[in-house]
Formats: sequence, C-alpha cells, structure tokens
Amino acid sequence: MGSQTLERIILGLLFITHLAFGVELTFELLDNAKDCFYEDIKINTSVTVEYQVVTGGAYDVDVTIENPKSEIIYRNTKSQFDSHTFIADYSGVFAVCFSNEFSTFSHKLVYMDFQVGDEQPLQGLGEHVSVMTQMESSAELIHKSLNSINDHQTHHRLRETQGRKRAEDLNERVFYWSLAETLTILSVTIGQVLVLKNFFSEKRPAQYSRL
Repeated sequence: MGSQTLERIILGLLFITHLAFGVELTFELLDNAKDCFYEDIKINTSVTVEYQVVTGGAYDVDVTIENPKSEIIYRNTKSQFDSHTFIADYSGVFAVCFSNEFSTFSHKLVYMDFQVGDEQPLQGLGEHVSVMTQMESSAELIHKSLNSINDHQTHHRLRETQGRKRAEDLNERVFYWSLAETLTILSVTIGQVLVLKNFFSEKRPAQYSRL
C-alpha cells in the first residue's frame, strides 16, 4: 500500500465527524413554547432522530416528525428520550418539532441528534476493488470503534449533566427545608424562654400604705 493511500486513511480518521451529515445540538425549550428543525432530505434516504430531555420539569416533551406533505410520521407525547429511524418516502423538507406547550412554568434543556444518510466509508478505502489489506481493515475497525466511543461519551455526558442537575435541585430543597426547620426551632426556643421568664417574673402584690 502506497504512502498516498496511507495519508488518505489518516486524514479519514482525523475528520470522522465530517463523513456523515448530521446535526447534534443541545437547546433550551422555553415553557409554553414549540421549536422545530427543518431539513431538505432526498427520497429513499435513511434518517435517524435521537433526543433526550436533560433537565427541566418532569423531564418530558412532546415530539413529532412531519414529512413534506405535513403528514405526521412519528409522534411521542411527554417522552423523556427515544430514537426513531425511517426512510424518506418523499423528497422535500422534513420537520422535527419539540413542544413544551403543556408546561406553563418550567423550561427544558433538550439534546437532539439528527442524522441524515448512511455513513460513508473512510477516504481511500472505497477507491479500489481489491481486498482490503490488514492496515485498511484495522483502520476501518478503528473508525467504527471511535464512532461507538463517541456515542457512549455523548450519552455519559448527558447522564452526568442530568444527575448533576437533580443533585443540585435536591441540595437546594434540603437547604430550604433545613432553613425552615432552623427558623422553627429558634421560634419555639424563644417562645419557651419567654414563657418561662413570664412564670418567674410574676408581679408581687402592691404593699398597702401604712396608716
């Protein structure tokens, strides 16, 4: 295998994130609001939509996917996370909508991974018809392993963020509950001191003046 092919494999490994088109983002969904994302997709293209509510409220959101004819091909109400894969039946603009309209006071932090099309092979590996060499096979295996590691890291980061947010909420509730208990104990203590002081400070009867 020549040095040119080796350079292509190395470049392919360095730019893995640019081989397949997709949108991966985390956005804030306000209370009583609805956000939609649009993408122009060709017919017979494989599409995968994965989402997860990271923080906010009861960790739920309404999700719909519409085709170019405004037909709903996927719907999930008050869902925390899910993944849906479909093949585009029409060419045109597809819409993925997240709704928080049922919530009047809590906003949500939502993660979305919108992948369009199948992943392309590494650069330099699909340009010849012969059987792949051992290094090319190793490069392909490393490529798949790195993609798997990237997915696992993303999910671990989401779970870590979700766990940290829940811990912060719990810590805040414990703080305010402890503060209320402290104020209650202080009020009872002061009340008891005042009552006891009143018992030991009874007024003596007035002395009669001498005749």
